Formats: sequence, structure tokens, C-alpha cells
Amino acid sequence: MKKFLLGTVALVAFAAPAAAADLAARPYTKAPPMIAAVYDWSGFYIGANGGWGSSRKCWDAVTAAGAFIANEGCHDATGGTAGGQIGYRWQAGTWVFGVEGQGNWADFRGSNVSLFVPATNIRSKIDAFGTFTGQVGWAANNVLFYVKGGAAVTADRFDIRSNVANVVGATTGDDTRWGGVVGVGLEYGFAPNWSAGIEYNHMFMQDRTHTFVSNGAVAAIGPAGVTFNERIRQDVDLVTVRVNYRWGGPVIAKY
Repeated sequence: MKKFLLGTVALVAFAAPAAAADLAARPYTKAPPMIAAVYDWSGFYIGANGGWGSSRKCWDAVTAAGAFIANEGCHDATGGTAGGQIGYRWQAGTWVFGVEGQGNWADFRGSNVSLFVPATNIRSKIDAFGTFTGQVGWAANNVLFYVKGGAAVTADRFDIRSNVANVVGATTGDDTRWGGVVGVGLEYGFAPNWSAGIEYNHMFMQDRTHTFVSNGAVAAIGPAGVTFNERIRQDVDLVTVRVNYRWGGPVIAKY
């Protein structure tokens, strides 16, 4: 019996390695690739913006026929702005295309002493502006770089005052002025439907000639009822921070 047990043990000891060698090697299973979420910018969006603007304005005294008389000087009308925008974007690969309308309240004010009539101060103000633009952008997942361009409109006011008592001596009607705009922006999608960004725009606004009417309060301008013409040139620079909410498009795509 003892010899039988020893023989059995020896047989098992020799057979085990051989059996293990005959077993197929355990297959290696590669971990599945990680699936990355890709932000999709397609859809309608609405948002708010706020920031700062500056409008460069230069005045020339001209005749009723538009002939140059004298230079009045230039000034920057600066101040804050706030408003909103609404638009639509669609994405094709990494390219993003869009259209947008924007409307803003503004308080851009400025003045300078007239070079033609030094006893007076010429003053300008922009109350509001709007833009209607197309966009072309490039998306790196949830970061969007874009350029834009289109039409712009401003609501302007002008007056001429005494530079001593600050009394209004002549005014003109409110001016709604159309021009063009180009801009660039950077936007970051921080949630599936929310994004925030910063944008710079430059407005090219056409020259306009305005007829001013004296109210008789400033002797240097003339008696009440006297009229004269000023050709006013302007452009506008804007820097705004924007927040948008998007809907109507896919939240994410996967690859």
C-alpha cells in the first residue's frame, strides 16, 4: 500500500506540469477605447452681452452744398454697453457657420472744444446700436474661434454748447446711421447647452451731414433760428463679454 501511494504521488507530480503545458494560454483582452464626447455647436441660441465701446468722431463745418469750410476737431465718445443677441449655427466637421442679430443699449459720450469756434464745445453720444452678421468659425471640441461680418446701425445724438456755462446752443435731429461691421470672437462651451465668450467688433459708419439750428442761448453760434451744417465722420470699436444658451441641436456626438 505504501509503495502504491508513493507511486501515485510521483505520477501526479510528473503529470501536472505536462497538463499545464497543454492548456491554451489565457487570451489577452485589450481594454476598450475610451469614447470622447465632441461638443456640437449646431442649433439656435440666445444670450446677453456687456462691455465697453469707443466711437471716434470728427466734425467739419460745411456749406449746405457740402463744400468744406473748416475743421472742428475730433473726439472719442466712450462708455459702457449692454444688450442681447439671438442666432443660429450649424456645424460641418470642424467648421461652424452661423447668422446672428444683436441689439444693445449704449452710453458712449465725448466732446472737444471746436477748432473753428473756440467758445463752443461739440458733443456726441451713441444711445444704442445693432448688428446683423454672418459667422464662419472653427471648432476644437467645445472651443470655437470665429470671424463675423455684416451690417451695423447706430442711434446718435449731437449738440453744440458753450464751453463756459455748458449751455446748449444748437441741436440737430437724432441720427440713425447705417454702416458695416467686422469682428472676431472666442467662445467656450462650459456645459452641454451653455457657452461664454469674448468678442471684438469694429463698425465702419458712413459720413453724414447734419443741419444744426441755433436756439439763441450761445452768442458765438448766432441768434435763434440760424442754421449751419456739420459733416460728422465716425467709426466704433466694441469689446463685449457674452453668455449664450443653445437649443434645437444635438448636445454631443461621439466617436
